[in-house]
Amino acid sequence: MRSEQNKRVARYLAGLLVLLTLNSMAGAAQAAGDAKAGRKKAQMCSACHGIDGIAKIPIAPNIAGSPAMYLEKQLKAFRSEERKEENMNVVAKPLSDADIADLAAWYSGITVDVTLPN
Repeated sequence: MRSEQNKRVARYLAGLLVLLTLNSMAGAAQAAGDAKAGRKKAQMCSACHGIDGIAKIPIAPNIAGSPAMYLEKQLKAFRSEERKEENMNVVAKPLSDADIADLAAWYSGITVDVTLPN
């Protein structure tokens, strides 16, 4: 019985270690850009995505709290037109890698709280 309990504790600690590692990696990904600069650059995004990353129009996704790595990948795909969406292709075309990193740092740094319905 003691052996089974030790195994459960070991699995729990291993899982906790994985979560802590992933969390620190996410923090490192967020730190790649300058969130303060990203906030200024996000003015051009605010009509659709909002300065807070919460969509202002029905066809735009909420991007607040999305991982920086994901946001960067999507913006680069729009810039290169690997991912096609007319408005985003136009908006992303002039963005430098630094602009994209800054925007990703801003939007990924936003904390989103979720409240489940009763």
